[in-house]
Amino acid sequence: MPYTVRIKASALKVLAKLPRTDRLRIKVRMDALSADPRPSGATKLSGPEGLYRIRAGDYRIVYAVQDKALLVLVVRIGHRREVYR
Repeated sequence: MPYTVRIKASALKVLAKLPRTDRLRIKVRMDALSADPRPSGATKLSGPEGLYRIRAGDYRIVYAVQDKALLVLVVRIGHRREVYR
């Protein structure tokens, strides 16, 4: 059963400001999360939130997985040097 991918409004704002090539690369990675929310290359971040991150070029997609609701919530999208601040 596929997961639903939802994106927070703040992450959508960041995504809209990115160059087209980066935006398309990130969208492809986010769409793939619906089939496999924990793909190879996904890293669980330390902390109580239970967040994961995947790479999309120089950008990172930070997201949470809710298995009971079959939901992937994209919390943050950002450049690799800024996304963890």
